[in-house]
Amino acid sequence: MKYNEFRLQHYAGHVTYTATGFLDKNNDLLYRNLKELMSQSKNPIVKELFTVEELQRKKRPETVGTQFRTSLNTLMQILMSKEPSYVRCIKPNDTKSPKYFDHDLVQHQVQYLGLMENLRVRRAGFAYRRLYKVFHQRYKSLASETWPTYHGSDREAVELICKSLGYGKEEYRLGRSKIFIRKPQTLFRTEELFQRRKHELATMVQAFYKGRIQRQKYELMRAAVTKISCNWKRVLAIRLKEKRQKGVVDIRRFIVGFIHRHEARSKKNANFLDFVRIKYLEKCVENIPRNVLDKNWPRAPVALEEARELLKELNMRNMVMKYVKSCAGEKKARMEEKLLASSLFLHRKKGYEETVSKPFKQGTDNIINSKQMMSFLAGERLVYACRVTKYDRHGYKDRERSLAVTNGGTYVFDPKSNKMKDHVPHADLTGISCSAERDQLFVLHFTNPADDSKADVILSSDYCIETLTKIAAASKKGDTLKIVSNNKSISHSLGNGKVGMIEFTTGKAPSIKKAKNGNLLVIAP
Repeated sequence: MKYNEFRLQHYAGHVTYTATGFLDKNNDLLYRNLKELMSQSKNPIVKELFTVEELQRKKRPETVGTQFRTSLNTLMQILMSKEPSYVRCIKPNDTKSPKYFDHDLVQHQVQYLGLMENLRVRRAGFAYRRLYKVFHQRYKSLASETWPTYHGSDREAVELICKSLGYGKEEYRLGRSKIFIRKPQTLFRTEELFQRRKHELATMVQAFYKGRIQRQKYELMRAAVTKISCNWKRVLAIRLKEKRQKGVVDIRRFIVGFIHRHEARSKKNANFLDFVRIKYLEKCVENIPRNVLDKNWPRAPVALEEARELLKELNMRNMVMKYVKSCAGEKKARMEEKLLASSLFLHRKKGYEETVSKPFKQGTDNIINSKQMMSFLAGERLVYACRVTKYDRHGYKDRERSLAVTNGGTYVFDPKSNKMKDHVPHADLTGISCSAERDQLFVLHFTNPADDSKADVILSSDYCIETLTKIAAASKKGDTLKIVSNNKSISHSLGNGKVGMIEFTTGKAPSIKKAKNGNLLVIAP
């Protein structure tokens, strides 16, 4: 401690005070002229705090210690007249920050509030105590012997509840009018069981109430259904009687018509002949041919042979007209592409039969953007685009590229930088090569008189047959397609007069890589 400090030992701990200015602070004097000024304020609150009567008083004003002692005595009088329940508030930190606890500050508050001493006193004895009547009324639903009513004393009821809950001998004691529970865990377990029991009781009451309501509704509905059923059965019986009477008349008329069916149309056989015609038309609707290749037609009665021939001819004309209209425009173009693919790959490349039922793509799926289209020559328009893998002539390194086919040539772009890597005009295209296996690799052969350093373009596409068909259709050079079989190799230009080879073989693990001899090895599945 310093020279100007003194310390008082309280119940909870030590408190240090500074004597500097102690008496001045205790006086708490306010100059008289300031009080007079404040009493003349126009603000009603300020004027009420500084009254004129206080200025007229000659008595010495109270010190801070006197004011504190008077306020504390008044508080103690109020507390002694009530049954207090203390709530201790602990500040976690001085910065008002969430989720942050100052350990020293919290420990200081716990110590000086006397919480540890209070806990030690409680733990040494019985922390929970209640009257038998209160405990019985609250927890009687937890024991089958005391629920819903118990006719004995409250003490006996409490004993039965404790026995049902499995309380140990050291966990509780029974006094003259109260039950004492030592451990808070025992009370918490009891309260948890009670909260669960409340939900069960609420469900039970709700079930009984809903059952009664539904029973009343069921009885009303059953009476109403019985009455409606009685009336409805009467209506059905009347309708059935009328239907049978009409049926007898129709059957008699039908039999008479069948007997006179070969005679000229008259009142006797008119209904029968109409019935035969209607049934024949319904039979035609069910068994009518669905395409122009189906020549079958339902057999007709003798009287409807001429109508049968006319209907057959009209139906054939209608199907032919629909088929012709459906083949116009895009569908016609798709069929022409499929026909071209058949002429190029049928019985020549494995896997072609699997692509026949799959239509070719008609759009570009936004693979080629506007920046890449700026590389097209004037007047060219995009016809087809897809993702491909290009193999460089130096080491056959694979690179992801975008392929664009226009009406004037084939372009290969880098999808990242949007730069054009290769351009094969249709006029310079000299050939297209691929293997007869299931691999997806193909080569575009071309000549460039202005630059003999350009090499042939080696590409691999997941849609090889589709891509080659689109290139052949756009360039109109499908006759230059060369498909090698029997594991033969394809030679290609590396530029500057150099030639490279592509070898083909089959295996379990398909791949495209550079072989040890320097050639490109394609392993097809």
